[in-house]
Amino acid sequence: MVNIYILTVRNALVASIADCRHLFDMVNEFLEEKGKPAIFRIQLAGLTAEVQYERGAFSVRPDVLLDTVTNADLIIIPALTGDMNTAVMLNREYILWAASQYKEGAEVASLGSGVFLLAFSGLLKGRQCTTHWYCANELKYYYPAIEVVDERMITDQQGLYSSGGGNAYWNLLLHLVEKYAGRETAIYTAKYFAVDLDKNVQSPFIVFHGLKDHDDDVIRASQAHIEKHYREKFTVDELAVRFNMSRRTFERRFKKATRHTVAEYVQHVRIEGAKTQLEIGRRSIQEVMVYTGYTDMQTFREVFRRITGMTPVEYKNKYAHKSAT
Repeated sequence: MVNIYILTVRNALVASIADCRHLFDMVNEFLEEKGKPAIFRIQLAGLTAEVQYERGAFSVRPDVLLDTVTNADLIIIPALTGDMNTAVMLNREYILWAASQYKEGAEVASLGSGVFLLAFSGLLKGRQCTTHWYCANELKYYYPAIEVVDERMITDQQGLYSSGGGNAYWNLLLHLVEKYAGRETAIYTAKYFAVDLDKNVQSPFIVFHGLKDHDDDVIRASQAHIEKHYREKFTVDELAVRFNMSRRTFERRFKKATRHTVAEYVQHVRIEGAKTQLEIGRRSIQEVMVYTGYTDMQTFREVFRRITGMTPVEYKNKYAHKSAT
């Protein structure tokens, strides 16, 4: 029996708690229907007898209190809502408990933004994780010792798991089902919940918004300049001169503040512009390339695919307004 404990942390996204419990309950039913024993024992674990969410609109009553748990195999941290730093401070006891359980042999999976609690524990230092693209920059800023691979749908690092944004936690839950119950059961579960089992990147869904929550006003001004003039031709040297720095100093300060090199930042901004144009659907791929400051189609395609995981044509076919196609 795999003992799963879903933490009823404060500021949690209630749906992620409910979905998680429902999925593992259904897996048990699927197994029993085939004459096999249920393998998951799923319980909600908390610090108090009741936790309220959404300004009291929902109440959750944990099955057990944390200090009574001694047999955890898998701990699941739900997705969070609101300010991430506030959520971390409100859940320090949960974080310390989960870290101690990991050291005793339990695995820990964080859903979406719940990875902020896992990051605070220190367990992810030197390891990879993913999260919702919307808060990826914040995670990179506060936890620079972690490699944030926000293009990934899920990560699996020595018993520590994380998932990307929105509904990506379904992919992580299915990954865990496959690990504990096998591929056949995972496939059946994916079909039941209508989830693409092997989807492994969330790159097409990411909207780039450069990290600006830093103290370097000059670099922030350079970011604004890039985002306003990305369609124009300019070099890193020209940007450095514009902001009264040597290239070396400019690149060092830019990377420190934004977690991107200047070239990477420009590419992300241009590709974001290209995505918008492709979604509108009025311009050809060639016209979008020129519009966003590229002069070579092969380069444009390569950069677009590296950042989004799709070719420009695939992206346009999938996301262009129907009235424009």
